[in-house]
Amino acid sequence: MKAMLCLRHIKVENANAIAGLTYGFPAISNFLGFSHALSRALQHDHGLTLGGCAVVCHQHQIHAVQPAGWGDYVFALTRNPLTKEAKTAAFNEEGRMNLDVSLLIECEFSADDLDFFDAGETSLNVQCLEQYLYRKAQTLRLAGGHIVGLQALTLSEVPEGDDEFSQWQRRQLLRLLPGFALVERSDVLHKHHQTRVADDADAQLIDSWLDFAALKYQAIADADADDAEVKVDKKVKWQYLAKPAAGYLVPITIGYHAISPLYANGDVASTRDATTPFRFVESAYSIGQWISPHRAKNISDLFWRYHVSDEAYLCKNQDV
Repeated sequence: MKAMLCLRHIKVENANAIAGLTYGFPAISNFLGFSHALSRALQHDHGLTLGGCAVVCHQHQIHAVQPAGWGDYVFALTRNPLTKEAKTAAFNEEGRMNLDVSLLIECEFSADDLDFFDAGETSLNVQCLEQYLYRKAQTLRLAGGHIVGLQALTLSEVPEGDDEFSQWQRRQLLRLLPGFALVERSDVLHKHHQTRVADDADAQLIDSWLDFAALKYQAIADADADDAEVKVDKKVKWQYLAKPAAGYLVPITIGYHAISPLYANGDVASTRDATTPFRFVESAYSIGQWISPHRAKNISDLFWRYHVSDEAYLCKNQDV
């Protein structure tokens, strides 16, 4: 990473709130897709490319209500337009939300590479690039939602010296407060699953994954009551079971995994086009953690990047 692009306080309306089996925040692939679309436009116009992306959430609001004023929430949805019989049309439920996020995007270029604006000074080149990206970013969609505001877009070079880099990194991370950055914690999931397998050889990985989302309580018998009394009167105390690990851990969607062989062009009917090979996939899941940006040991630990193989298309921010 030679430089870093910071898009501060992007206001998004009607973004996707459902990602596979999870809900509450868009899949990380939505943000990498946004940075990829911005990179393609930049590469087409000026021959420059962008890299990984870090996500910091400042505020979010899911479009959900409690119909009875208490109990479970349901998504607030609309059914328009009406059918020709003036009735509400059937539709698939789509969860929506509003977001206020900041994105950090890696740049594979430095200020010295900005020679296409024919400006005399490097600072003017950077300013022209910032203006170009500021306009271009607001024409794109983020997580299926509309960008209705962007507070600022800045480009900063990454210092080479250790002391300068440390000071630069601290300034960049403190500017993102208050907010929480999403990082991957697949290591916590694997560790928890190994513990479950040690106790039960038939334990499934999905059960270990669900332990980070489920709320569990365990019945604890009264110490003064004997077994017979407990069985008859059922006098027990319900105790909350802590999550497998400490921290703001959440289940997340990180990409796709193949569930079929790769089919040649045209072998599968009704595909998007007849020139691209086709494969059936399903969503891939992991565990993420929300952390305060200034607690990151290195700013590079916050960046998500594509990891592509023959069987998987994943978004990861750990080199594992």
